[in-house]
Amino acid sequence: MYETWEQLEEEIKDCKKCKLCQNRTNIVLGTGDRNADIMFIGEGPGADEDREGEPFVGKAGKLMNEALIGLGIKRDKLYIANIVKCRPPGNRNPEADETIACMDYLRSQVMLVKPKVIVLLGSVALKNILGEEYQITASRGKWVEKKGIRYMPTWHPAALLRDEAKKIEFWNDLKEVRDWKLEIINT
Repeated sequence: MYETWEQLEEEIKDCKKCKLCQNRTNIVLGTGDRNADIMFIGEGPGADEDREGEPFVGKAGKLMNEALIGLGIKRDKLYIANIVKCRPPGNRNPEADETIACMDYLRSQVMLVKPKVIVLLGSVALKNILGEEYQITASRGKWVEKKGIRYMPTWHPAALLRDEAKKIEFWNDLKEVRDWKLEIINT
């Protein structure tokens, strides 16, 4: 585990822990408020993210941004990261050895940010954080609390591009997160 952002950034900058390093343009560590109450975790960078070095900047990220704006959630007040920090070829799901290789980086990010809520974007994030027994269709929209952190599993924004019917559920899940934050502020 890395105790400071500087240690984490130094360690990851030339990472070769798995085969994903072979084709990357940029390592995509994360972005946003490093003291955020709310953290979003996706599965891994896509082509746009690999090129720009920032998570959720492609089509799925733009869709997520629209939902955040519509709900009055400021992206720069969140911390956004992924399970893996390098792009899987063809945007495939990360393989087990790849997620294991990146897990200390992600654990350090969570430890350093100290979020109160983590939004798990899609099945890969859900299973890697809460466990293989969790299914996104059954868990989506239901709060899970573990070790003092509240988790909100929801659809990955890329799923909304494939199935527009999921947009309402995604919106409602993010609304739950927003309302939790408002409740905390107002108490």
